[in-house]
Amino acid sequence: MAPPSTTTSLLVLVLTATAAVSTLPTGAAASPPPPKVPPPPCAAPPSVAAFLLARCATTLYRATCYDTLIPYGCAFGTNPVRLARTATDVGAAQLRALSALAKDAVARGQPQQGVAYYALRDCASTVSSAARLSKQSAAELARLDAAGGNATVTQVRWAISNAQTWLSAAMSNEVTCAEGLAPWGGASAAAKALVDGAVAAMQSTSVALTMVNGMPR
Repeated sequence: MAPPSTTTSLLVLVLTATAAVSTLPTGAAASPPPPKVPPPPCAAPPSVAAFLLARCATTLYRATCYDTLIPYGCAFGTNPVRLARTATDVGAAQLRALSALAKDAVARGQPQQGVAYYALRDCASTVSSAARLSKQSAAELARLDAAGGNATVTQVRWAISNAQTWLSAAMSNEVTCAEGLAPWGGASAAAKALVDGAVAAMQSTSVALTMVNGMPR
């Protein structure tokens, strides 16, 4: 997990990026496609909803936490490990969609656009890295979930440490993308869509990190 000073710095950067986005004109930007993680075909029972509400109360983005995770309540139940895994899976899917959007924006851009084009290219690179880190975290938690009660204390702590490190790095990359593109959002619909998507992805990654932090050791 990132040290307190780093976490505080990241939150300041995110708030700055979010404020910049709010001042941009709406334009005709297309929103990033929704995460391709189909919810299981059942409604979460009240006990699961209450469990999720309590866990989401520990996050910085309670509404985002509950709204994005409740469709998967049947997958995690009241299991904190499976909840962390689900949150990471959802965030990873969101980053995959955002990475595809960023790569498409770069492909459609032109170097003659100058600084704005290179900001798009840098964003595509950082989002791709964030997607890879989130995927690694999801895979680590999937292995831990599969081990179940057979996982040793050392294995559990190792998996949690890895996921914390990778998700923290993914958040840093998401903030870098949003900050780098925020000045160009008013002139570029693609840039604004990416800023919006990066801020949304950062919130989901933050939720996933909080769920990992809450896993039993």
